[in-house]
Amino acid sequence: MLVGIHQPHYLPWLRYFEKIDACDVFVVLDTVQFTKNGWQNRNKIKSAAGELLLTVPVHAKSSSRIVDVAVDNTQQWQRRHVRAIEQNYSAAPHFNSIMDQLREYYAKPYPSLAELNTEMLQFWLVQLGITTPTVRASELNVDGEATDRLINLVRAVGGDSYYSGAYALDVYLDAGKLEQAGIGLMLQRWQAPKYNQLHDEFLPDLSIVDLLMNT
Repeated sequence: MLVGIHQPHYLPWLRYFEKIDACDVFVVLDTVQFTKNGWQNRNKIKSAAGELLLTVPVHAKSSSRIVDVAVDNTQQWQRRHVRAIEQNYSAAPHFNSIMDQLREYYAKPYPSLAELNTEMLQFWLVQLGITTPTVRASELNVDGEATDRLINLVRAVGGDSYYSGAYALDVYLDAGKLEQAGIGLMLQRWQAPKYNQLHDEFLPDLSIVDLLMNT
């Protein structure tokens, strides 16, 4: 059984969903350290001027785990994000069908970043027709660091193979440890597909918002 594991991202890009769709089980890795200026609380949509970054304000220390990061709801970030999406995608062919539902998610209070990202993830999966089961790492009794943690997570959900981004081999993934543990390794080879976008030149790896609004 093939297992994918990835940190929860805000408004993820298509590559993230290809990983989920390719797997039998997907683990939302919310027990690792929060990365400031990473993709856990921000992502890019497209405007007439190019990429536009939407960021969720959070309360987080440098050592905070993602599951412990609180959303700063004193700021009107939800209203700003809805307005930005409306302004930049109102002419998109699927704006009305997606936006009506998306507004409901932005109307909800989210005390934590992990809750925001995992709840919205289910919305995106339904829109894409992806039925892969997902589980949060915080719901599993798993310890370890780096590759050891991945091995333990794969085993915890009954998997025997791990689906990884190719970049991980250069950063933190020890393929030898996976082999010793009897865990197979499959690498994601990604090239962003082109599709019709608003605002002229195609930009790859934007938020899933861009894909769904346009196609």
